[in-house]
Amino acid sequence: MFDILMYLFENYIHSEMEVVVDHEELTDELTRAGFHHQEINKALAWLERLADLQDSGKTPYLQTSPQAAFRVFTADEQARLDTSSQGFLMYLGQIGVLDFSTREMVMDRVMELDAKQFSLEDLKWVVLMVLFNVPGREDAYSQMEGLLFEEPEGFLH
Repeated sequence: MFDILMYLFENYIHSEMEVVVDHEELTDELTRAGFHHQEINKALAWLERLADLQDSGKTPYLQTSPQAAFRVFTADEQARLDTSSQGFLMYLGQIGVLDFSTREMVMDRVMELDAKQFSLEDLKWVVLMVLFNVPGREDAYSQMEGLLFEEPEGFLH
C-alpha cells in the first residue's frame, strides 16, 4: 500500500497534469502500473481518510490545539516507530514544521499503514504527504521537503 501512495505522490505532486479524480480511471492506471486491486483500494481509502482529517466534525480532537503539548506514544505507536522516528517527530514540532494538529494527522496516517515497523525515511514521506494536503502549511511543506531531499549535516536532534 505504501508503494502505491509513493507512486501517486511522486507522479502527481510536481506534475502540471490534472490529478485524476475518477476512482475507476485511477484504479485502472494503478493496475497498469502493476499494483493489485486490494492494495489500490486500501491506498485510496488511506488518501480519503487523510482528506477527512481536515473536517472538524469528524476529527474534533485536532481542532483544539494546545500551545505546547508533550506527545506520549502508545505501545502500538512505539512498536511502529523506532526512537529515531519518534525523535524526528519531536524535532519537527520544535522547528515549527508540525503543529499539534498536523503531528496527530501524521500519527493517524502512519498507524493506518500496512507495516509492522516503519522507517524514518518512510515517516518523512508521510509527513510530506500530510503537509501537502493541509491548506496554509506551504512553508512547513517547503521546509520538510528540504529536510527530505538535502543531505544531513549533523545531528538533527
